[in-house]
Amino acid sequence: MTALPWPAALVGTPSIAVIEQAIARQRLSHSLLLHGDDLGTLVGVAHSIADRLLNPPDARAHFAVKDHPDYLALRPKGKTRIIPIGKSDSPEAGTMREFLPKLYVTPAVAPQKVAIIYEADRMNTESSNAFLKTLEEPPGHTTLLLLTTRPYALLPTIRSRTLHFRFPSAAAPITTDGWQPWLEDYRAWLGRLSEGVGSDKHAIADHVFTLYGLVARFSAVLDFATAEVWKEQKAKLPEELSDDEAEAIETGIANGLRARLFAEIEHATCAFALPRLNAGDESARRAVTAAIDKLEHDIGLLRLNLNEAAALEDFLLGSLRLWATRRS
Repeated sequence: MTALPWPAALVGTPSIAVIEQAIARQRLSHSLLLHGDDLGTLVGVAHSIADRLLNPPDARAHFAVKDHPDYLALRPKGKTRIIPIGKSDSPEAGTMREFLPKLYVTPAVAPQKVAIIYEADRMNTESSNAFLKTLEEPPGHTTLLLLTTRPYALLPTIRSRTLHFRFPSAAAPITTDGWQPWLEDYRAWLGRLSEGVGSDKHAIADHVFTLYGLVARFSAVLDFATAEVWKEQKAKLPEELSDDEAEAIETGIANGLRARLFAEIEHATCAFALPRLNAGDESARRAVTAAIDKLEHDIGLLRLNLNEAAALEDFLLGSLRLWATRRS
């Protein structure tokens, strides 16, 4: 059977080449931290690694990764999207205490087990400390893959005990209806601001109305994109997945799409500024630098559960001041 392909954009990259060589030589580290900007890309890499470990060339039977008897998964649970520790006497499914003993069970079919912790940064303090003990004395014949878009949210002691691989996003640009027109209108708005607002109250009101129109349309695009992706992904989920786990996956999809939309706003801002930077416009350089700093600050607030509409509104209000005043 042909091995599960790597994400197309990553084929032949140094990181993939190192991992392939380590697997071929049976020298892959017992604990890998896969991180980057796009969770979907990390999942694709993790599943390709798991497929090669669980379905070696001489295997008598080939299983899809999610159906393999020796595949283990731990995901955030519920709306809070936390990986909880679980009860000490009778831990619930999907908790760290329920997950850890399974790592030490002898593989049923494959030469080894593969355990994937999705969004590992969602482990709470108790779960992180319990997992750290496992890293200090790792189980034999088990490979641990930790996936995160926020590696520095993990305990430093966990990071220090894993081999790190960073992967750029292999996701295609978002093509959801309404998104490309949104980006075009955003760039056009920046263009009008950069021409100077002046003191015309009607012009100022037009810029403000455009700003809040962009905020409303952003939320609609995100909701529509999430519904589309969730409909597709839901059909692929294992039947035994609990409601809490399914809800956490849906929330994770929304957060992943939200992060990609904000990343494309950053790219659009830089693309708008580039011709001006090439022309030596120092005021544009100051404006775009401050705008990107503002965007990164608001993205950081999203991780503290700030509503995406409020974060975007704050960024656009900052952009209004930065670009409109630079020619005053």
